[in-house]
Amino acid sequence: MPSLQKTSAPQDRPQGRSQTVIPTHRDKVAAAGSELIGGPYGRRASFGTGQLTPVRVIALVAIGMFALGMVQKLPCYNWAWFEGITSQYTHACYSDIPHLYEGRGFAAGLVPYFDRLGGDIPFLEYPVLTGLFMEVAAWLTPGGGAMRDQEQAFWLANAGMLMACAAVLAVCVARTHRLRPWDGLLVALAPSIALTATINWDILAVALTAAAILMWSRERPLAFGVLLGLATAAKFYPILLLCPLLMLCWRAGKWREFGTAVLGTAGAWLVVNLPVMLMAPEGWKQFYLFSRDRNVDFGSVWLLVSQRTGDAIPPDRANLYALLLMLVAVAGLAYLAFTAPRRPRFVQLAFLIVAAFVLTNKVYSPQYVLWLVPLAALARPRWRDFLVWQTCEVMYFVGIWMYLAFTNSGAAKQGLPVDGYQFAIVLHLLGTLYLCVMVVRDILTPETDPVRQDGADDPSGGVLDGAEDVFAAGRAARPARPAAPAEDEGLLVEWGTPGERIPRG
Repeated sequence: MPSLQKTSAPQDRPQGRSQTVIPTHRDKVAAAGSELIGGPYGRRASFGTGQLTPVRVIALVAIGMFALGMVQKLPCYNWAWFEGITSQYTHACYSDIPHLYEGRGFAAGLVPYFDRLGGDIPFLEYPVLTGLFMEVAAWLTPGGGAMRDQEQAFWLANAGMLMACAAVLAVCVARTHRLRPWDGLLVALAPSIALTATINWDILAVALTAAAILMWSRERPLAFGVLLGLATAAKFYPILLLCPLLMLCWRAGKWREFGTAVLGTAGAWLVVNLPVMLMAPEGWKQFYLFSRDRNVDFGSVWLLVSQRTGDAIPPDRANLYALLLMLVAVAGLAYLAFTAPRRPRFVQLAFLIVAAFVLTNKVYSPQYVLWLVPLAALARPRWRDFLVWQTCEVMYFVGIWMYLAFTNSGAAKQGLPVDGYQFAIVLHLLGTLYLCVMVVRDILTPETDPVRQDGADDPSGGVLDGAEDVFAAGRAARPARPAAPAEDEGLLVEWGTPGERIPRG
């Protein structure tokens, strides 16, 4: 029977697994960046012993960054959403939220999914839990007065609720890896969150997904399933996490826990969706019809191909191509899951499958980067790689608004032309692929995984953490042999020894 391997710490490091990992001790970029706030964490530092715990610091930083993102939207809040065609693009502060207040019937008091809208979209085209979130914000929006004032108030109400989601997201990431709370700073300080969190409502699903992963790490599969079901009721992509979980539970023989997670997911999704599905079936299925029939749109590789070749790709063909590529990606993940010399960590495969969906989907809205931020922070907690990827995403964020300014500026043609926007798409694709390559490298050579270099197995894996394999293939099923030390860390991987677990307190 194949068994796990563990990574042992070198002699000059503190022995034992009870010490919090300090990024400025292990990460050169984190150490250099810490000079802005006084330098690397010293031996006399007192974080975690008083009121200023790592999780509280991270929550405050996340709220502060979110507030900065709201400030970045001020030109639009004050006037650019309401005056001129291109102003909201040239100031890079566009948001769907104020425009949909009237456009989706909230200003008129229409009930989502039940009341028909005018125009090309007959019903609200968002999943049910997101629709409920939008409705609650509409209840909090004062009626009467100018429509402009109501739309501003609607955006503020949503921003306040989304800020709470951002804080929950950062706290969940900080608590998922018990001995690595400071990895939550990757999420709290991510520029893409500040820039995109109030464009749409995606961060609701992202926060629920992060909470689900936290529950799985605490060996609570039912709570994981319930939260994942709620996340899927807010956005489609979270359901993808069940695919890598199936593979890993198969390799570890954890069928009971996986079944519990699936039942929790299905039950929570049905509790949210079934009432609307039964009482307003036409409105309920609008999200799925809209997703199926939507044309190839901004940011996708399919738009890049269409623009370069001059041949538009119909929605049905784009759906087929995306499905085929996702099947190839799933096959690749299965190969990694069953043949890697050491069972991959849950969040590594979770990041890869969501990244594959992002890369192959027929649309990439700027806020979709939120889906990957917490998974990237947990899968590859290295500041250099995270910042390389974030830089590409920020450049894409600027690129799409400048491109929309160009296409909507008429004869003036002010903004980013088509070739420039295509370069921004390529940057987004390459940045995401770069991070995928780094995660795959960590899976194939576990001694390079920053999480496992500290002696951990799978701190987000819950029941998978330290579990022995019951099924493996390829070289994972063959007798193991010693590996060479990692050049950058001087670590030695001891193959064939049981994985060590962190006590569940």
